[in-house]
Amino acid sequence: MATAKVSNLASDVQPRRRRLVITARAAASFDPQGRSVAAARAFVRDTLQGWGFADIVDDAVVLTSELVTNAVVHAGTRAEVLCLRAEDGVRVEIADRYPERELPLRHPGERPYADPDRESGRGLMLCAALATRWGVEYTATHKHVWFRLDLPDRPVGTRSAGPVVPDQFLPLAESRVRVAVLQIDAGDAISAWNDDAEHIFGYPAEKAVGRPLAEIAAWPQTPGTGTGVAEALRLSRWEGSYGVRGADGRVIPVYASHLRVRDAHGEPSIVCLLVHDDERALLQTPVRGPSSDGQHSEPRPADPFEVFIGSPAPDDLDGLLQRTVERARDMLDADAAFLLLATDDETELEVRATTGLPSTRQRFARVPVEAGTSRYGSARLPAVHDDLAVVPGAVPLLESTGMRSVVTVPLKVEGRLTGSLGVAAEGPGRYTNEEALRLQFAADRIALAVESARLGELERLRRGSLSFLVEASDLLAGTLDRDQTLALMAQMTVPTLATWCAVYTIADQASDPYLAYVLHEDEERIDGLKALLSRVDPPEPVREAGARPWPATAVAVGGETVVLPLLARNRVIGMLTLGKPSEEHFRQEILELADDLSRRAALALDNARLYSERTAISRSLQRSLLPPGSPAIPGMEVEVIYRAAGEGNEVGGDFYDVFPIRDGAYGFAIGDVCGTGPEAAAVTGLARHALRLLAREGLGGPAVLERLNAAILDEGARSRFLTLLYGELHPQPDGGALMKVVCAGHPLPLRLRPDGEVTPAAEPQPLLGVIDDLDLYEQTMTLDPGDVLLCVTDGVTERREGTRMLGDDGLAEVLTTCTGLTAGAVASRVLRAVERFAAEPASDDMAILAFRVPEQRTGD
Repeated sequence: MATAKVSNLASDVQPRRRRLVITARAAASFDPQGRSVAAARAFVRDTLQGWGFADIVDDAVVLTSELVTNAVVHAGTRAEVLCLRAEDGVRVEIADRYPERELPLRHPGERPYADPDRESGRGLMLCAALATRWGVEYTATHKHVWFRLDLPDRPVGTRSAGPVVPDQFLPLAESRVRVAVLQIDAGDAISAWNDDAEHIFGYPAEKAVGRPLAEIAAWPQTPGTGTGVAEALRLSRWEGSYGVRGADGRVIPVYASHLRVRDAHGEPSIVCLLVHDDERALLQTPVRGPSSDGQHSEPRPADPFEVFIGSPAPDDLDGLLQRTVERARDMLDADAAFLLLATDDETELEVRATTGLPSTRQRFARVPVEAGTSRYGSARLPAVHDDLAVVPGAVPLLESTGMRSVVTVPLKVEGRLTGSLGVAAEGPGRYTNEEALRLQFAADRIALAVESARLGELERLRRGSLSFLVEASDLLAGTLDRDQTLALMAQMTVPTLATWCAVYTIADQASDPYLAYVLHEDEERIDGLKALLSRVDPPEPVREAGARPWPATAVAVGGETVVLPLLARNRVIGMLTLGKPSEEHFRQEILELADDLSRRAALALDNARLYSERTAISRSLQRSLLPPGSPAIPGMEVEVIYRAAGEGNEVGGDFYDVFPIRDGAYGFAIGDVCGTGPEAAAVTGLARHALRLLAREGLGGPAVLERLNAAILDEGARSRFLTLLYGELHPQPDGGALMKVVCAGHPLPLRLRPDGEVTPAAEPQPLLGVIDDLDLYEQTMTLDPGDVLLCVTDGVTERREGTRMLGDDGLAEVLTTCTGLTAGAVASRVLRAVERFAAEPASDDMAILAFRVPEQRTGD
């Protein structure tokens, strides 16, 4: 279809040929790199869209893509693209610096140069097919390929619309298109709600009217950035995407158009149109350039800024600076141009935009404002350098670039230095004071706009930095694990602040730094980077805060590397090392942000160290309170499961023990001290050691518990009451076991018989640690083969889910399902039942002790 259209245009070339009257121009230069082709396409598309030439954008982009490819890929030179606007069309010129490259001659039998199967020449074939006119022009230093695209004739009163596309590519919509119409009053409350709104969101009008829109709007706002729903409703017109919470709680993505209106009484309100986000084409306003329908408006005075920069001006700082250096280079017919911005204290200049130079490696590099004693060594005054070869180092940025002639001028706002603009040429003696004056006029035109854009960028960086530090602080405060803290430190810096990161830790003042963690934005390079850093001496620990260069990595790793100390509690506990590849430099704002992060990370790392040390000491002490292990009892199966409540606790208020008393006799105990944690664990240790000592003295169960009761009461204010089940077990030659038990205020032991019957195996008696005079007695029973004795603490029976509790009956019900299981299987089933009873983690210690007499097997 496109070829047929342009064929008709081509047939009209001769009648429409006339002198091209230029009304606007835009130019850009692209380095010989593969990505330059995409950048050139974007430049031409944005320029033509801004001029209102949407009808011919696609053809112009296709031709530009092919011709720039020929220049930067096949010819291997920089491509210069120039767009010239006329009233009835546009001319685009693509120039390369390869004048020796000629049009290929066609030999007999050879394919024509425009053969679509050939890699080169395809751009010229497309020019012949798509352009109104085209041609190739040569100069002494350039080769130009140009093409002209005329605007199609339009009937009077029409404007450009969207392109015609096949039906299958049209946007999807429901069988009946629904548009929710809302009206918002001056108080941001919904005052009108149509039927389509009820259908889309599920709220009837009576439940929606009167509610603030903010209650149901799921606004995608990042703290510190963007516009909130309240701010959006204050704008005269607003379009965009957000979510609306439907009546069922789901968030429905919508595309909305807001328009503020006022009634006959002057009262303001907002009319909102909303559709499903995938139907945004119904409401979304396409980006339109200036009207090209032939209607003329009053001419406005030329803006000196727009005269130099062009229209539309870039709305971002980087785009503005890049456009500035390209315009400055073109204005003085230079080979290169550069723009540097001054720091707040006006002592240094930071490279922010270049063209014609190896700019990538120079970006964000810094040079001093005062580079010498003469007036030519200061960026505060215009300067013309006839030959840099005579005064090497006069312009540090241009060292080893081949540039000889340079003119630099300051950018000033209200007398304050804000930057420096310069152009350079490869030959000497190219510039005079006249060129310096022209460049200074240009700098004066753009200085205020550049400073305004720079302040806007700094404000965005500040808000982003605050948000970053808040998030980092939350993440670091959320863990006390040393390894996780190290990983978080690295992951927060890569790739946000640096390309790679290494964390060194210092165990104590006498220890050398240890490479603890390495991260690279390219995961495949992590191992190689770690190996390289391992062969380099670690950075020297320095107490002074702030980033400092680390030259030792220049050879081993390459690029720029900085080291920040990790300072916590008046000592250096490590170093945070950040690196960038050789073509990039760290911005000062990034280094300041990294310094803030390093202070927070150092404190988090030291807290993790202290917590780890405390936990290790606590666990070591707690392990000393646990039994060394359960003895093997002939003819018996014994299983113990213990769970202490609380993070980092291995021992709590519950305890157990199984130990030999004398030949053929074993003691066992399971108890519960009031409370949990270290205080309860202290009483646990007293009870367990006292039981063993007293039982081995030959005392019976009641006497053992009475003496333990006295020992607990002797602790005075530190004493805690204790429930305890203590018993002696005597395996019998016939395969059974004689058991003597005393149950002092503890949950009763349960006996499971092979037929599934469950019965209590003891009677309740007073608990310990409350009164002096105890009258305890011992109960005796015999476990037969197949019998199970289950002993638990109240953390099992008092397991809760809301108002429900497992209780003694629930435990007995679980035990009835354990017939025929081993002691280990019985204990595990009980534990699973307790864990499944409630979703929340257990808040009390638990101990489970199970004995089983194996059934005797008869021979065949």
